[in-house]
Amino acid sequence: MVAILSAILITLVYLMALAIFDLDNTLIAGDSDHSWGEFLVTHNLVDQDHYKAMNDKFYIDYENGCLDICKYLEFSLKALVGLSENKLDKLHRQFMVEMIEPLKLPKAALLIEQHRLAGDRLLVITSTNHFIVEPIVKSLGIDELLATDPEIIDGFFTGKVVGTPTYQDGKVERLISWLKENDEVLDGSYFYSDSINDLPLLLKVERPIAVDPDDTLREEALRRHWKIISLRN
Repeated sequence: MVAILSAILITLVYLMALAIFDLDNTLIAGDSDHSWGEFLVTHNLVDQDHYKAMNDKFYIDYENGCLDICKYLEFSLKALVGLSENKLDKLHRQFMVEMIEPLKLPKAALLIEQHRLAGDRLLVITSTNHFIVEPIVKSLGIDELLATDPEIIDGFFTGKVVGTPTYQDGKVERLISWLKENDEVLDGSYFYSDSINDLPLLLKVERPIAVDPDDTLREEALRRHWKIISLRN
């Protein structure tokens, strides 16, 4: 009996895997970083014309796989500088209601629950900064997150970044560190993403899955015989 129970336990442990998700345009039907910029513009919290033009330009660069992540972070984090924690928390709660709730996908919630019921460990890795995405990820029922980390000193954002941004190869670098820190492996791992920017990490996991992919990722997924799914249709 003990031998049988041990075998069952070993089998269950083996079957449990790491399920990694991109966030923007994967688990939600839009880009939270770009939406935050639109929120700031709508509420006249920035120079509207200039900020909207730059926000749109950087988003197009991202879609085309040619985003200068350092320049974008310098631009996007500047809007947080000088605002108190209470002010930012209030703005973010409003942002969640106005911009994020309409982007949530019932099929994404079902996918997350499917992995949870299978006993998989759930992790979101996103290039968007931690301030924007942490409440979103928690609202999706996922506790573990790797995101670009803004520098905070004495409770205020400085406009700078701590460590490696979780973008393109940076996602792989940060994940490798996380795996070591958490005594995790990529055996049986999944990664769900919509973007060709995530190709480096898609190549690292055992089960890469393209979710409502952009045209370039769709071509890559078809060429490599990766699974393609939609959480929108």
